Amino acid sequence: LDTCSASLSVVPCYLLHLAPTEFPVHLCRLQSLSILDLSRNKLSGHIRSCLSNLTLKPRSEKSYTGSTDFGLLLFDKIIVDMGLTIYNLIGDSETVKDYPFTFQEEEVEFSTKGARYTYKGNILELLSAIDLSCNQFTGIIPPGLGNLSEIRGLNLSHNNLTGPIPSTFSKLKQIENLDLSYNNLNGRIPPQLTEVTTLEVFSVAHNNLSGPLPDRKNQFETFEERSYKGNPLLCGPPLNKSCNEGDSVGTPSASSSEEEHGFIDMGDFYISFGVSYAIIFLATIIVLYINPYWRLACFHCVEDYSIACYFFIVDSLRRLLYFKRNI
Repeated sequence: LDTCSASLSVVPCYLLHLAPTEFPVHLCRLQSLSILDLSRNKLSGHIRSCLSNLTLKPRSEKSYTGSTDFGLLLFDKIIVDMGLTIYNLIGDSETVKDYPFTFQEEEVEFSTKGARYTYKGNILELLSAIDLSCNQFTGIIPPGLGNLSEIRGLNLSHNNLTGPIPSTFSKLKQIENLDLSYNNLNGRIPPQLTEVTTLEVFSVAHNNLSGPLPDRKNQFETFEERSYKGNPLLCGPPLNKSCNEGDSVGTPSASSSEEEHGFIDMGDFYISFGVSYAIIFLATIIVLYINPYWRLACFHCVEDYSIACYFFIVDSLRRLLYFKRNI
């Protein structure tokens, strides 16, 4: 991996079949990179946030001339047995005979649109992608990956990534394929992703995502249920589960409130009761102040009830004392 350093300008550089190791930091110093394929290895640890510093563009949008410190190679296409693809290395072509390199036509395998395809020829001029699928990466997805505005494909599937989907992915204005399936991502799918109008394939299947799906507009209107399957806490179309049946995790729903407090929210009940009591009390005072007849009738009623209560209490006490004396 040390050969993939800042001194090596490669377009693209594929590192395949690597031994168990963490993400190679040398890749962050690459320049003029078009395609990075580290899929189907045993890479572990966190995805380096320095990946956001890469300049990934299709080769049709830039000119490039690769160089290396080897000082011994000069040809257009080389595929080294360890899986490192290097282009336009400068040196003496006669010395190539002394090295066990395998030559073949430029060819790329890349997972996109739900399958793994092989690309050859001029189509490679239009590709700009990162494939880190089928590894053992953990931790969160670096939000800085949203700065790779020229990228066309990003595949992080079949890892152990956690945390939310970065809302910064809404800045990937050229992306056509975004595969985050088979991880342990949680939280909501950022509604800002509907702003990405170039997205053709989108999958977050088999994660721990929750809450309502983004609005069915722009490209998200074309995504079917299989893009979201394996997330039992997601709701909304195109899924059969309605969000009215239960809101997202962490948000109290009407049904949960009913289970805890009955058929109504007790806080709202106390507020409405206090306001109603104050209105009735003030209305009674105003009516008694304006109407003398009702005022006198009210006072007589209060007097009668007061006298009745007084004699009821006195009689009850006498009976209680008499009962105790006879015991």
